[in-house]
Amino acid sequence: MEVKVFDVKGKATSKTVSLSDDVFGIEPNDHAIYLDVKQHLANRRQGTHKSKERAEIAGSTKKIKKQKGTGGARAGSIKSGTRIGGGRIFGPRPRNYHFKLNIKLKRLARKSAFAYKAKQDALIVLEDVNFGTAKTKDFKALVSGLKLDNEKVLFIVGNDSENVYLSSRNLERVKVVSAESFNTYDVLNAKKVVLATSSIEVIEKILN
Repeated sequence: MEVKVFDVKGKATSKTVSLSDDVFGIEPNDHAIYLDVKQHLANRRQGTHKSKERAEIAGSTKKIKKQKGTGGARAGSIKSGTRIGGGRIFGPRPRNYHFKLNIKLKRLARKSAFAYKAKQDALIVLEDVNFGTAKTKDFKALVSGLKLDNEKVLFIVGNDSENVYLSSRNLERVKVVSAESFNTYDVLNAKKVVLATSSIEVIEKILN
């Protein structure tokens, strides 16, 4: 798959890059994508939710009224979950939502995500960007040059350029990740995916 390379001003250059069909041209596997995204979102959960049960409520354990002769139902502790101010019955407890997936399945999911973006013509290949200093206006000019001002964009860079990351983090709809740390959710969550030329080799090496 041949793709044009754009410069930092958003103009197409005379260069082209060949994208591997084994990564960007496969038949997408929806179930692999579902499992990988499900794992990503589950692993992000803190799992610190907690409500007080009857043993943790402050209050007397004295029987509220006598067992018989009142004409009403039996009543025990005031901390019962059936009474106002009582404990929560079967309330949430802290738990770990993490689960593991096979590495081959995760690779298939990422390939499938790229394949969908390629079919939607949502992949852009950009010359490597290196900022001397971290300036948001420089990155904003780059996004404007590519005509992606109002789009949710994922930039995948080949090398960990700290200035590129620092320049982008104040932009709400832009996310910059390295080629070694991107995930299926980030790719699918973006309207456009911008690949730095140096990132393509790294991505194909990881996914193959």
